[in-house]
Amino acid sequence: MRSFSEFQIIGRVGKLKEVGPTLRISIASEYGRKDDQGAFQPNPFWNEVTLFKEAAITWAKANVRPGDIVHARGTIRQSQWEAQDGSTVYGVTLAADSFDDFSHDERRRAETAVVED
Repeated sequence: MRSFSEFQIIGRVGKLKEVGPTLRISIASEYGRKDDQGAFQPNPFWNEVTLFKEAAITWAKANVRPGDIVHARGTIRQSQWEAQDGSTVYGVTLAADSFDDFSHDERRRAETAVVED
């Protein structure tokens, strides 16, 4: 039997930051709900997705903007490292194997429509 761990996120981009040879992209997914009065209350959750592949990093830096709606999918990796004080720190890396920008596609369609008119 094959085993794996995987994530999938659809949400809006917050920030892009280069960390060494990787690109980290914060993505907010909305888990809003109605309160007791029936009013919608936003409840965003932020996750940071890491791109490792050079081609994906180059494309994302050129095309992805804060506020864009994106879809990221990949593997979950637990990691550990030693902090400066000698303690062990644990973390989780969301390593994106697939990354699509729905907003980029919409911008491209809009630009094509303007050219054709």
